[in-house]
Amino acid sequence: MQPEFWHKKWASGQIGFHLPEVNPYLQRHWAAPAPARVLVPLCGKSLDLAWLAGHGHQVLGIELSEKAIEDFFSEHQIQPQISEKGAFKVYRSDAIELWCGDFFALTAGDVADCTALYDRAALIALPAPMRERYAAHLQRILPLGVQGLLITLDYDQAQMPGPPFAVGDDEVKRLLSGAWQVQVLEEQDVLGESGKFLQAGVTRLEERVYRVSSR
Repeated sequence: MQPEFWHKKWASGQIGFHLPEVNPYLQRHWAAPAPARVLVPLCGKSLDLAWLAGHGHQVLGIELSEKAIEDFFSEHQIQPQISEKGAFKVYRSDAIELWCGDFFALTAGDVADCTALYDRAALIALPAPMRERYAAHLQRILPLGVQGLLITLDYDQAQMPGPPFAVGDDEVKRLLSGAWQVQVLEEQDVLGESGKFLQAGVTRLEERVYRVSSR
């Protein structure tokens, strides 16, 4: 999956993955004590970023699409400061920093002070080989003791191509269990709420919420 795929999605407004509200799982299950610096990979223009900042956290969002970042600040009527840091273009305002660039260009130094992780749409946005790389990169760059939430979708991948991709419980544990403590907090059948999946003939769709802690 090439960067151009996501640039085209944002340019054409094909952003069904963007929720027009704060994620209810985040509101129910977020437990990292404030103030934390929260890493949010592939953050888009999620309203969750403002929610985290509003609850006393420093937010570090990583996003490939500059349009998504510009839309976030425009829609919140914020004029960010813009600078460069290594391979990233950094948009900053108070508690929120959104870095435009390739997540895999992040270094351990960039996230050395992160104590929390929030992944609602990163792991499930990636095809299987990139999920392996993503999990390995998180393990390589994040310090010990990071805690946070991971939200996944699980369905029969043969019934519909991603993204979002199906990531089952077995895969989550295989990818993360070596470096993370992983606990299922909630599981919901959401097929009835998901027209795109129903139209594609998907017969099972579950959202799963995990608490993760690096060790």
